[in-house]
Amino acid sequence: MLDNTASSGAAKKPYHRGDLPEALLAAAENVLVRDGIAGVGLRAIAREAEVSHTAPKHHFGDLANLLSELAARGYQRLGEALRGATRDATDYEARRRGVAKTYVRFACDHPQLFGLMFRNEIISLQNANLLAAIRSSLLGMAEAVSERAISTESYASEGISKEEAMRITVAWAYLHGLATLLVDKRLGGLAKFSGFESARMLVEQILDQVTITMTMGEKEE
Repeated sequence: MLDNTASSGAAKKPYHRGDLPEALLAAAENVLVRDGIAGVGLRAIAREAEVSHTAPKHHFGDLANLLSELAARGYQRLGEALRGATRDATDYEARRRGVAKTYVRFACDHPQLFGLMFRNEIISLQNANLLAAIRSSLLGMAEAVSERAISTESYASEGISKEEAMRITVAWAYLHGLATLLVDKRLGGLAKFSGFESARMLVEQILDQVTITMTMGEKEE
């Protein structure tokens, strides 16, 4: 285990100076996964990391900022997964379906982290790392619903059209709804009584068959 304090027991590997913030974020995620959002506090994180109870506050200021940094990690992982889903896609339809399944699978595989990423009352949208990570993950969504390549550079210089923004919004709302229903275990009964092996299989088949974006008209407001 890691520690930055003297120990009267077995010798423990000391931190390098720059390692403690990373260790605290890892500890915070461990607590989040094990105890849920309600169990995450600065002292609980310090205990998990086996450091002084003042260490989280010293490095992150307060719990909201620490959780914002953890949420940013979540968005970074989601963004990487979404971009990976589009990287090997052979056509527009494959891109959309790859991103759709990746988004829902990420939520199911990391339900506590996924929940934290959308809890604005306990994270801060003033956190620069969090905002950057959210924007980056949206580019992965944009790639799926646009017929042009959208890189960080093109996004910064050209932006996204109104039609692309509408498509992203529709796709995100649709996928987030499905993901939330799965994470909150609202589809188990429906899946069981309709003959699906599981709620996840129900959603997988939906994503295989249902179009996830709407066709927008040419007219803009």
